[in-house]
Formats: sequence, structure tokens, C-alpha cells
Amino acid sequence: MKLKVNENTLFIEDSLTLANSEDFLLQASRSRPLDYQQVEINLDGLGHLDSIGVAALNYLKEKWEGDGLEISFSGGKEHIRKKLQIFSLQNKGEEQMPRKASFFERIGEGFETFIKDYLSNFIVLMANIMYWSLTDIFRSRRQRRGEFFNQAVLIGVNALWIVAALSFIIGLVLALQSATQLRNFGANIYIVDLTVIAMMSEMGPLITAILVAGRSGSAIAAEIATMKVTSELDALKTMALHPVRFVVIPKMHGSIVTMPFLTIIANIMGILGGMVIAFTYLDITPQVFINRMADSLYNRDILIGIVKSLVFACIIVLTGSFFGLRVQQGAEGVGKVTTQAVVVSISLVMVADSIMGLLFY
Repeated sequence: MKLKVNENTLFIEDSLTLANSEDFLLQASRSRPLDYQQVEINLDGLGHLDSIGVAALNYLKEKWEGDGLEISFSGGKEHIRKKLQIFSLQNKGEEQMPRKASFFERIGEGFETFIKDYLSNFIVLMANIMYWSLTDIFRSRRQRRGEFFNQAVLIGVNALWIVAALSFIIGLVLALQSATQLRNFGANIYIVDLTVIAMMSEMGPLITAILVAGRSGSAIAAEIATMKVTSELDALKTMALHPVRFVVIPKMHGSIVTMPFLTIIANIMGILGGMVIAFTYLDITPQVFINRMADSLYNRDILIGIVKSLVFACIIVLTGSFFGLRVQQGAEGVGKVTTQAVVVSISLVMVADSIMGLLFY
């Protein structure tokens, strides 16, 4: 490596590499043109340049510019100029502080994200599940043998005892809280109407849906999320099996069949709880309670409860499947989507219950 100085031009010859970069910087410091404000570094005589050589040139340039000089590179073979361009740091302008979005901009961005990432995907998933749920009923070859019964047991039969016990307690508490007020007005017999109508058309389906959402909805989300994290869903795709059709549809069939039966059990147990309070606090015998129940209960109330249970079953499976399919990689993501699935499914159940309450009454 050789350096020559001619007025305001520094000529570099031979090579500039890792081996001689330190020596180059020392010689350049001694050979610095002192009488010129603008200094040119000529690379025409340079035959070889590596990344360390480029770093040495940039260091020298920044150092002299810090002393108030204007430095520029000139000449050089094509491969030298190309290396200088590739390995040099790009000039960065002053970083500007990001502008803080206004309140309405944040609302708009959040609404756009909700529409694109959640609502549209949820509608597509719902359409696929509903279509395959109906068509696969008539295509037995498309169904996994025994999976429907397996899901019916997991979702419905295994939840029977917890649904029955809590429904009995809620029916008992509902009647207990109402008994005092009815007794003050001498309207003891109306405890039957209150308990029966509340349990059949409102409390029974709602209690069942909340319990199934917490118990089975979380299990659905966790199972699908784990299958996605462990690439089991990708394995199904390689075997020409649609993951939603293979995994979700049996769960939908199992929940639709078992939810009405769970709701009926919840209604019966809630009414039994009300009967216990009526006999204990209001001296209404079981025979009187049953006779009055036959007069106050209509087929419409029973049908409303069954329709609600079917809608709630679809919501629970859809929500669990949706969040399970949205999981990110890692075990932490499985826990997050499971929590989200339970919270959102219970919220949607409450919203759907309010809407159907406005429609049916």
C-alpha cells in the first residue's frame, strides 16, 4: 500500500486490506493536506480492497470531516467502487419522532383491524363450518368413525353433573330470593310461575351455555391451538384433509346434539330447586307445585329454551375454533387464545341471549 499527496488529492495505490489498514491510517494522518478545505481521495491506483479497507476509508473520512474538511472519493475501478458502495454505511438522516396518532385515528385503526383480522375471518370460518356441518350429515364417508360419539361424551355427558348441580343451586337461590317478596304480598303460588318460566326460557339455557363455554369451549380452543403449534394441522393438509372439516365439524355435531339435552336437565334441576324452596318456605306441596306448573308452562317457553341452546352451541364451537386457529407459535400463545376464547364466547352468548330475548318477547 502506497500513499501519495498532490496538493489536495490523496492517491492510494496497490491494496488496502486487513493486513495494512492500521498502517494506512497512520500514514494518512501524517500525509493529511493542511492547506486545503476540500480533500479528494483518489482510488485509481487501488488494485484490491476488502471490507476492512472500506471501514478504514470511512473512518478516515469521518475523522477528517470532524475536523472541518470536505472529503470525497474519486476514480477507482468498477469492483473497487462497488465494494465501497456495498460495505459503506448509508447516510442516515435525523430520526424523526413518530407523530402521535389522534384519538379518532386510533379508533379508526382499531376498527379497521377488527374488521380485517377478526370479523371477516370469523364470518368465513362460520360459513365453512355451517356448510360442512349440514352437508356432512348426508356424507357418512366424510366423517371419522366414532368421533361424533366421542365429542358428544366429552362435551355433553361429562358436563352433565356440573350442569345439574349448579342449575339446582341457582334455581334454589332464585326461588329463595323471590320467596320473601311474594310472601309479603300473599302471592306464594306465583313462585311456581316465576321459577318455571325463568328456568325454562332464560336461566336454564344461559347457565348451560356459560358452563359449557368455560369447560368445553376452552378445551376446544386449547386442542386446536396445540395442534397448530405442533404442526398437526399442516400434516392434515399434506394428506389432503381440511383441518376445519376434520377437527371442528365433529365437535359442532356433538355440541348441537348434546346442548338441548343439557339444557333440559338444567331446567329440571332448577325447577326442583325452586320446588324445595316453595315447600320449605311457602308451604306449597310438590303436588300443588306440579299442578300449577302445568298451567303456567307453555310449549313456547320450552321451544325458546331449545332454540337458544342450539344457538349457544354454535357460538361456543365457532369461538373456540376461531381463536384456536389464530394461535401464534409457542405454549404461551395457547394459554392466551384459550383465555380469549372463553371470555369472547361467554360475551357472545350474553349478547345473543339479549337479542333473542328482544325477538321472542
